[in-house]
Amino acid sequence: MALPKIADAIALTDEELAAEIIAVKRTLFDLRLRQATRRLEKTHEFKHNRHKLAQLMTVEHQRKTAKV
Repeated sequence: MALPKIADAIALTDEELAAEIIAVKRTLFDLRLRQATRRLEKTHEFKHNRHKLAQLMTVEHQRKTAKV
């Protein structure tokens, strides 16, 4: 699985962006839970999801500051 591209995040609408941020945060929570119970096999998913969350939050912040 390759790292997500910023163009994918930019193409989302504001509502889709907010929903995707919530989904990625939930996924990270589930990954932490699986890691704590020793059921996590693909540890690289942490990096990919944190990277995706950072991109989504960056795009959200850029849109909020552009509207001001």
